[in-house]
Amino acid sequence: MYPILWAAAGTGFTFAMTTLGAAMVFFFRKQLQPSVQRIFLGFAAGVMIAASVWSLLIPAIEEAEAAGLPGWLPAVGGFALGVGFLMLMDVLLPHLHQDAAQPEGLPSSWRRTTLLVLAVTLHNIPEGMAVGLSFALAVQHGGEGAALSAAAALALGIGIQNFPEGAAISLPLRQEGLSAGRAFVYGSLSGVVEPVFGVLVVLVAGGIAPLMPWLLSFAAGAMLYVVVEELIPEAHLGEHSNTGTLGVMAGFLIMMVLDVALG
Repeated sequence: MYPILWAAAGTGFTFAMTTLGAAMVFFFRKQLQPSVQRIFLGFAAGVMIAASVWSLLIPAIEEAEAAGLPGWLPAVGGFALGVGFLMLMDVLLPHLHQDAAQPEGLPSSWRRTTLLVLAVTLHNIPEGMAVGLSFALAVQHGGEGAALSAAAALALGIGIQNFPEGAAISLPLRQEGLSAGRAFVYGSLSGVVEPVFGVLVVLVAGGIAPLMPWLLSFAAGAMLYVVVEELIPEAHLGEHSNTGTLGVMAGFLIMMVLDVALG
């Protein structure tokens, strides 16, 4: 079995779901209602929280202990490195969140639409890493059914939350004045980093197998940084923010069920 091919297939699925979501721009001209947007953001946050625990941190601890290491060591170290990586990207990469007045990151002359796409692209990086590593881990275990099922569950969960995410970037871009075709392309491209980083991290993990627990924890730290820094705050903007809270709970429960039932 070839871990790169499995990782490419898994992250290719999540990218395809982003593309399908972006295609909604051809059917709906209006921007998503704020309440619906909050539900989608909360749902994505819940999926990423559950995935970080069941699909990344717990396997990282188990892999470390199987190698004779204290389980907490790579879990803590990799997690901290993942948080630091996303913090650095957040500071350096110019990007603009929806409803924000000023862009974040280094000063840039890039267009507003480009900055909006980059904001979504930034938090797709750890998602791609997570899915790629899960399939690489399954291959390292000889492709046993349980490990492959767990990787497939993670890809399915990330893919489900990527569908509304694709729509959430393409529809606002349409409102910014882009044509439906360009809004679709930009929305789709926001997810292309998932297969790119999914394959890259598998290449690293395959070359240095003892790094797997560290890389799994790294992806978990990066994902949770996105959740706490961006998704949950944005899911609770405006009135009636309990819709965002319910979205978090729903996403968490669905991802947990997928992981436990299929894992």
